[in-house]
Amino acid sequence: MNIKIRPVVIGDYDRIYELWNSTEQSRRAMNPVDDSKDGIERYLKRNPTTCFLAYMNDGTENDIKVVGVILTGHDGRRAIIHHMCVHPNCRRQGIARMLVQKAEDALRKEGITKVFGLVFKDNDVANDFWEEQGYTLRTNLNYRNKSLNENVPQGE
Repeated sequence: MNIKIRPVVIGDYDRIYELWNSTEQSRRAMNPVDDSKDGIERYLKRNPTTCFLAYMNDGTENDIKVVGVILTGHDGRRAIIHHMCVHPNCRRQGIARMLVQKAEDALRKEGITKVFGLVFKDNDVANDFWEEQGYTLRTNLNYRNKSLNENVPQGE
């Protein structure tokens, strides 16, 4: 499999959205505002160098098959991996590892020294993957959120 990686652009949105919908875990993580085309466009404008697409193509840029994506952003101090997904048919081939490495390298170039991600507790495959990548489990923090938009679910 000849996988290529490049920065995400908003023109990739439809293919990325299709990829996210290929897995139950990714569908669970999405919300209709932040993961809309407008929401992702805002995210990419703030984080143009830290989000990456893994794809295959048969010769033309317009004829690509998206097989993975990572959306990573930062506030100048700390980074967060907001979405990372590899197509179910393309897993166990090192794509996720390549995406994480590319994002971490981009963050280092921007002077970021710490990154974290959120993973559903019951997603054993993802939790095992992140552990293998050196991401440790923090048990001394509570993750809290508040929806500022009635269309964004509060969560459990």
